[in-house]
Amino acid sequence: MYKSWWKILGAVLVIYSTIAGFLIKTPDLPIIRESIRNLYFHVPMWFSMIVLFSTSVFYSVKYLSSSNPNDDIKAVESVNAGVVFGILGLSTGMIWARFAWGQAWSFDVKQNFAAIAILLYFAYLVLRNAIDEEQKRAKISAIYNIFAFPIMVVLLFVLPRMADSLHPGDGGNPGFNAYDLDSRMRMVFYPACLGWILIGCWIYTILYRVRTLEKDHR
Repeated sequence: MYKSWWKILGAVLVIYSTIAGFLIKTPDLPIIRESIRNLYFHVPMWFSMIVLFSTSVFYSVKYLSSSNPNDDIKAVESVNAGVVFGILGLSTGMIWARFAWGQAWSFDVKQNFAAIAILLYFAYLVLRNAIDEEQKRAKISAIYNIFAFPIMVVLLFVLPRMADSLHPGDGGNPGFNAYDLDSRMRMVFYPACLGWILIGCWIYTILYRVRTLEKDHR
């Protein structure tokens, strides 16, 4: 039981932030109004994705130095979990954009680069399925993953800042910190980020265990 404390904490934080996110009063900001509540869901999805992709590249580097097949499994399952959160991040962003910008997909630079970043990791999964030989697949995938991660960082955090964007924090558009979110929102937002990151790690561990069980029964 004591080994699962972080799983329980993650579940509690997600439940708390979900309920509080819909009930606690928010600042009456122009344009976004009540849609600002999506901050509790949209941003944590991206944070969770980045943590999972970071975990994946760590194990890819570790695999190249150790050739331990378990490190390769951990790398790919981290990507599988991260892609799920990336899709959720895009989906919640589209919902928010529908209310704040008037349409779900406006081809904003942030949206475009975020979609490309997710496709980058879809390509990683496709690459793995295209190679039959196990050691060759693991090595090539690890090298691809190591190069994909910094490209993903550039796509999400560098390039959008160099062009005009509707997205807060990019293209000269001020981030939410400039709006001085009140303490009530911070008391929901921070637990939501931590909770979803822990849930993401939990999903990754489940996927890893399933994959290792499948491998043992072959």
